[in-house]
Amino acid sequence: MDTLALALLALFASGWFVLAGADVGTGMLLPYLGRDPGERRLVIASFAPFFLGNEVWLIATAGVLAGCFPELEGTLLTGQFPVLVPLLAGWIVRDLGLWTRGRGPGRRWRALCDGAVTAGSWSLALATGWLLAALLTGRPYEPAGGPVAVLTALAVAALFAAHGLGFATLRLTGVPYERARRLVGRAGRPWHSFALTAVLLGGLPLAAGSTLAPGSHTADPATLRLLVPAVLVVTAGMVAVQAWIWRLFRHRVTGPSYL
Repeated sequence: MDTLALALLALFASGWFVLAGADVGTGMLLPYLGRDPGERRLVIASFAPFFLGNEVWLIATAGVLAGCFPELEGTLLTGQFPVLVPLLAGWIVRDLGLWTRGRGPGRRWRALCDGAVTAGSWSLALATGWLLAALLTGRPYEPAGGPVAVLTALAVAALFAAHGLGFATLRLTGVPYERARRLVGRAGRPWHSFALTAVLLGGLPLAAGSTLAPGSHTADPATLRLLVPAVLVVTAGMVAVQAWIWRLFRHRVTGPSYL
């Protein structure tokens, strides 16, 4: 059961980085990809069908961490609290911008929501990098500081942005697609860049986990025997729904609505 719990934690964490990294990275580059209101609506429509389903993987990561690795979860909550605040704030601000963009009056409201999407995406990416700086150095009990924290946060944010660009080349059309393709490069197929950044992002939580030795912080065997089978059933449903969403919205976006 210990091995299964570790595998589930790794799957959910890597799944969030790869899947949510696409919409976070695209949101970070919203002002570049969309220069006018119509283009920005097109960019948002490219990832709007995915972001809620992608966030489920982060919630599942937190749930497995709390249920199967309570000691490690307590260490992270107390030690990384200053990092988790901007991470959660960015998450909330970005989602508010996405949810309320079409519900307010006028272009100024939509511009404000677009700014919330961009700022929230950057906050989420930078805070994730800051968190990884502490985990990769094996110090989950305190936030990382100094040049290591700054460089790691910037590098992870840049990787999120590159992943978003790769996603944009797969989903967008017209001028926004050309802008994304210009930065990604025209060598190779559009999905090559997305696949490369997916591998790099998916490896980040695995590298961080190897320094923390989560296997030594598992819950008692009785708890694992109760939780792990239930999580396995939920995981099968999550994977099936995720595959259905990506298949349903596999075509490029040609208009401001994805419905």
